[in-house]
Amino acid sequence: MLKKPQRRTWDDILTELRRRQFDVQAVSGVANQQRIAKYDSAIVLEKADNEAGLRMVVRPGTVICGEIAQLVDHGFQKFFWTSKTEAPATADRLKALHQFVEELKEVTGSVTFYNEALGTVSDAYLYDRVKGRDLPENERPTPAWDRQ
Repeated sequence: MLKKPQRRTWDDILTELRRRQFDVQAVSGVANQQRIAKYDSAIVLEKADNEAGLRMVVRPGTVICGEIAQLVDHGFQKFFWTSKTEAPATADRLKALHQFVEELKEVTGSVTFYNEALGTVSDAYLYDRVKGRDLPENERPTPAWDRQ
């Protein structure tokens, strides 16, 4: 029989994260926000008045140059993007990020969806090379092969 996830308070979650060797630091200048890090990956969580007791402020990502990078899928390859740089998403970085997210969900009691259990999920998908595809037909640019 499936076990019901154990409900924990904000303080219980932070204590358990520290016990499991996560680096838990308060975000400077912001009340009730914590930056959680491990395996060169990080997330920013905030205390909330919802069922889970917390809210994700910054999605989990690999830490590059001190910044939490977003995972972007270009179809042919995945990249980690920050405001300053872009780095290829190597197998080692993706594996570390996936392990970080799985351990974090175990501590917080969050649900893991099927697609997330299979591997790391990207923050953005930018592989559609057909520009203007989502525009109404009369606003779409004329393809080069139709121009005369």
